[in-house]
Amino acid sequence: MILPVLKYGHPALRQRGRRIEKITPEISQLIADMFETMYAARGVGLAAQQVGWGVQVTVIDVSEITDRPSTLHLGGQPADLRGFMPLALINPVVKAAADPTAAPEGCLSFPEIYAEIFRPESVQVVGLNAEGERIEFTCGGLLARAVQHEVDHLHGILFIDRMSRERKQELKTELDELQRATKAELSKA
Repeated sequence: MILPVLKYGHPALRQRGRRIEKITPEISQLIADMFETMYAARGVGLAAQQVGWGVQVTVIDVSEITDRPSTLHLGGQPADLRGFMPLALINPVVKAAADPTAAPEGCLSFPEIYAEIFRPESVQVVGLNAEGERIEFTCGGLLARAVQHEVDHLHGILFIDRMSRERKQELKTELDELQRATKAELSKA
């Protein structure tokens, strides 16, 4: 089922997700719905907070993106990205494995808003997959950026929090309008 993607200004986007202790049928359904929602919105990642759930679950699929390459290492060895995608990531812990670089980012909760964001070029990731099995990998490029962006969401951090002050000021009108529209929607509910 395609779920509504919450927009900037919705309080759920600032909610820290609670850890998932057990993969229940409800969590499995959430993951399936999140994938369907992400694909329908033409995104490469989606966090549970973006669909109104305060849990540490995110879904990612960068396999179709060719203009911004990704790298993947499993057990220290290069691995096939397509075989690893789509990825459900539960209770992820991310550690920087390289220096930060700037690259463009957008977010489904901020339609048509983009900015250069500094993030580590590669990261080490530990978490659980959709079956509750431990997964550990190192990734770079777009996959590393997507993982960090989505893990930020799981902690109530938005990509605008990582924007330069100058860029945020340039986008002030758009951000204010989006926030106003979201709050107006919430007041009708």
